Amino acid sequence: MPKPKKRGSNHQRGAGGQPRSVQPFSDEDASIETMSHCSGFSDPASFTEDGPEIDEEATQEDLEYKLKGFIDLTLDKSAKTRQAALESLKNAFSSKILYEFIMERRMTLTDSIERCIKKGKSDEQCAAAGLACLLCVQMGSGIESEEIFKTLGPVLKKIVCDGTASIQARQACATCLGICCFIVTDDITELYSTMECLENIFTKAYQRDRDTNGVSSTHNTVLHISALLAWTLLLTICPMNEVKKKIEMHLHKLPSLLSCDDLNMRIAAGETLALLFELARETDADFFYEDMELLTEKLRALATDGNKHRAKVDKRKQRSVFRDVLRAVESNDFLRNVFELGPPVMLDAATLKTMKISRFERHLYNSAAFKARTKARSKCRDKRADVGEFF
Repeated sequence: MPKPKKRGSNHQRGAGGQPRSVQPFSDEDASIETMSHCSGFSDPASFTEDGPEIDEEATQEDLEYKLKGFIDLTLDKSAKTRQAALESLKNAFSSKILYEFIMERRMTLTDSIERCIKKGKSDEQCAAAGLACLLCVQMGSGIESEEIFKTLGPVLKKIVCDGTASIQARQACATCLGICCFIVTDDITELYSTMECLENIFTKAYQRDRDTNGVSSTHNTVLHISALLAWTLLLTICPMNEVKKKIEMHLHKLPSLLSCDDLNMRIAAGETLALLFELARETDADFFYEDMELLTEKLRALATDGNKHRAKVDKRKQRSVFRDVLRAVESNDFLRNVFELGPPVMLDAATLKTMKISRFERHLYNSAAFKARTKARSKCRDKRADVGEFF
């Protein structure tokens, strides 16, 4: 008699010892539970006895089982398998809140991300950096998130500063570094260290613009843009004394980037200038910029650019952005008028200190909020709980 085939043998390895294929995470996996939970109350047809009932607990278990499989595959020997698993986890984390699931497996995920960033190639490093961003977004601010950032932060900085790494990987790590630090860190020293790392990257664009023969560095522009935007994000949470130092250091150099050939660099520089002017006027009511006339003339030229050699889409995008940037630079109250914020609220150091809660209190508050949310959702998911309320 022929020997029966072993179950699961083809699942592990394909023909010829090829690495196993990963079934990617789809939007249906994340939306089944939401669809069944929301539509059941709004659609009268869902109350008919003939319609099939969806076991929501089983659906959630299937989803978590699939995600556990993806986490295990991030340690696979095949680079393609690891990258596919990382991409599937990214899709899942970006489409559904999975705080409890991630909390239980945060260290495993952190170790997998660290390994992929350290030993992976360009595409794998980009996918791992994107997953690290979503991991911090899902976790929010708290002690656990800080532990994750303490592990991944040095690895991300190393890749960002590594001239031998691919530009795409360095760009992804720079963005990840800024977002994770913005969400997680409460350590002012770590904030300054991260900003310094990003400064060392985008300030090289100043040197290239001064050098007329710096055409060879054009491929680094995407990295400079990501570093500048991440640095600008972190500047919004800096203390005012540090903000003043950064304004003095960069306000006179940033206008040189407005002449860059890359549209995204011009836009990033313009948005950063708008923020610097807003912060400068908040820190000093009598703030005065010496080259204001020259700067506004350059911004006005970008806001009304009609060069034929540029694409229509690029010109439309540039005009729209720089009209807002020009108004922000010229007007002191532009951003407050746009968002109807009213007059600035002046708070002294003592008031700010009393308003800020400790890290432990914030952790307890987040834990209580997540517990309350879980209880509220479980009432809708578990039908046995609804039956018990009537007895």
